[in-house]
Amino acid sequence: MTAIAHRYEFVYLFDITNGNPNGDPDAGNLPRLDPETNRGLVTDVCLKRKVRNFVSLDKEDAAGYAIYMQEKAILNNQHRKAYDAIDVKPEDKKLPKDEAKAREITAWMCANFFDIRSFGAVMTTGVNAGQVRGPIQMAFATSIDPVVPLEISITRMAVTTEKEAEAQSGDNRTMGRKHIIPYGLYRAHGFISAKLAERTGFSNEDLDLFWRALINMFEHDRSAARGEMAARKLIVFEHESAMGNAPAHVLFDAVKVQPARGDEAAAPRAYADYEVSIDRAAIPAGVTVRELI
Repeated sequence: MTAIAHRYEFVYLFDITNGNPNGDPDAGNLPRLDPETNRGLVTDVCLKRKVRNFVSLDKEDAAGYAIYMQEKAILNNQHRKAYDAIDVKPEDKKLPKDEAKAREITAWMCANFFDIRSFGAVMTTGVNAGQVRGPIQMAFATSIDPVVPLEISITRMAVTTEKEAEAQSGDNRTMGRKHIIPYGLYRAHGFISAKLAERTGFSNEDLDLFWRALINMFEHDRSAARGEMAARKLIVFEHESAMGNAPAHVLFDAVKVQPARGDEAAAPRAYADYEVSIDRAAIPAGVTVRELI
């Protein structure tokens, strides 16, 4: 597998209906908001987590597609696999003094973990496996319009313990809260560097898998808080050269998301309330536009 040869940027649109796309643990799990504009936010970490989960489901135990950043994963144990593979004993917080061996350890991590060669990783904990800057970077997603979080009361009929059941004297209902937004269309921007891909070994096959993850990842991420979340648009800009043929912001500015009916006062409640267009005349020479969704 050869590393990608072209630079890419992409615009990713996804939406949610009556759900919480990314709760803020510092705010009682309320949907994340920009306090000045009330536009919704979804972090890059949240989106990368969903990509990781999709790859893990799709590839299962396939060689080269392990996931480094997993729930409850012990990272030093992940690093130790590289040392065992090249038969080197780790020193506390230090890479091997032999530079060739140090590079081999980091290269082994890139070759075996999809998310390391895609997003990069800082692996300088007790068992030091180096540091990798990944070719894929994603910005926070922001909702096109302001969103209004709603607090919904819910009841639970069951109880946890016998003591709790006795205390309620036959009334088993307990109260709870769910935080949702009625509807939100979010826009995220992403960047893929061919030069950094050369260093991690991120290949064309990896790129195809990444696109597939963005298209399908919400289909495998259903929950009570994210029952209706969907990928709506994936617009990819491919440069002819590895260094790129145009600034990223020029390409992003060519993608417009506007109200479909021209009524900006009406609160959007569906993707059909928007119109997405690409100003192809504004795309500089040397850049190809593809709509994967």
